[in-house]
Amino acid sequence: MAQLAVNVDHIATLRQARGAKYPDPVTAAMAAETAGADGIVVHLREDRRHIQERDVRILREMVQTKLILEMVSTPEMLGIALDIKPNIVTLVPEKRAELTTEGGLDIITHFNSIKESVKHLQNGGIKVSIFIDPHLEQIKHAHKMGADMIEIHTGAFCDAITDIEQDKEFARIVDAAKIASKLKLGVNAGHGLGYHSIKRFKGLNEIDEFSIGHSIVARATISGMEQAVRDMLALIKAL
Repeated sequence: MAQLAVNVDHIATLRQARGAKYPDPVTAAMAAETAGADGIVVHLREDRRHIQERDVRILREMVQTKLILEMVSTPEMLGIALDIKPNIVTLVPEKRAELTTEGGLDIITHFNSIKESVKHLQNGGIKVSIFIDPHLEQIKHAHKMGADMIEIHTGAFCDAITDIEQDKEFARIVDAAKIASKLKLGVNAGHGLGYHSIKRFKGLNEIDEFSIGHSIVARATISGMEQAVRDMLALIKAL
């Protein structure tokens, strides 16, 4: 079955909203692992709006599964990643004004610079994933630059309102997953996935891992982190 990586960014969002010391994303990550999560995801943004560098360093010491660091490809972030050495870095686009990541990284336009970052991280012993929209040419360029895996941006599918629009966007995800798998890329998927939308992925065996944060954290505020993770794992197991 596909694995589940739990993003704990929004635990830090709640903490930063009050400038407090709690809730602690590290504690949330430990609860997610206890419930069976296969990995922990955090996005260290340039503006440090939620996750802080200290969080990442503590998580590197505490996480028993794998630590996935989402980040923009800049000299500062590359330096932090090579120092902390997460298991995987996922390169993502980043805009200061956005509420959350608004689409995949355009690796066609920025091919040379992203390729250089990929090699730099891999030479440091870190696997690299590229967060991209489900477009054939983006996938081909991810393969061409030597990325270890991709993460398919599922936001357009999750945000689609009509059945026709949902079907169209999901078909793009299916095609992207199958093409990436044929190219021997690891295939992850994430952004906006929840307890209902995840059911649509039944039978799409090319997906190796789902990266899910907001919906799990939202449910955790009612039922607790361990139960929220177990609920999602049960749905993934049934795919």
